[in-house]
Amino acid sequence: MTHISELINFGSKSLKEKLISSHRLDSELILSNVLKKSRENMLISLDKNISEESVFIFNKLLKRRIKREPIAYIFKEKEFWSNKFFINSDALIPRPETELLVEKTLKHFKGKKPFILDAGTGSGCILLSFLKENKDSKGIGIDISRKALYVARKNSRDFNLTSRSKFYNKCISQIYNYRFDLIISNPPYITSSEMNNLSEDIRRYEPRIALEGGNDGLDVIKKVIYKSTSILKKKGMLALEVGNGQYRKVLKIL
Repeated sequence: MTHISELINFGSKSLKEKLISSHRLDSELILSNVLKKSRENMLISLDKNISEESVFIFNKLLKRRIKREPIAYIFKEKEFWSNKFFINSDALIPRPETELLVEKTLKHFKGKKPFILDAGTGSGCILLSFLKENKDSKGIGIDISRKALYVARKNSRDFNLTSRSKFYNKCISQIYNYRFDLIISNPPYITSSEMNNLSEDIRRYEPRIALEGGNDGLDVIKKVIYKSTSILKKKGMLALEVGNGQYRKVLKIL
């Protein structure tokens, strides 16, 4: 029989050989997922035996991580704003820094009933996190990827938010006859030349369409800003995530 500690060490060693810096953590996370136990609970019973079936599944998932597939895609979930979102390779993996968009906008609209547009919604994590916190808000998520919208709609159903959220396969320039209190967006903002410098996990597995923002990284940001002038209510808010070092250029456009 194989012990938990042996399998973790084996996984960690295998990942380390592939220069994956988070080798120990990833090995622990994969095994805790297989055993359907919290990582903490698993680590206090390291001498426990594991069934052959669990060892087989662990090795299968480990091989995927060895090929640099992100943990979020292997598990089909990612935590964002303390909620577990369904995720697959059709949508960008939610990042902790994007939670700042949710945090700042929630504060601004506390006690209000905003109507929201999430431009480039992806998994729907921004819009749905906002709606979960602000029970009086409603919103629309748009994306040019039909496959990403499948992910967003599934998350909307999982969180029982279908009555307050709608998702459309549209570009922001196709939005008419609406006025929003809040337009929020984490658009693709990586420059075309920077795309090749991204880590293999991102470059090989995450959707390029959700990352690349053209030669200067500002193609989609410009579209969102220009369209906002006609669909944002007076005293409405436009909230954008932009790339490191882009804010001066974005300020000029604004």
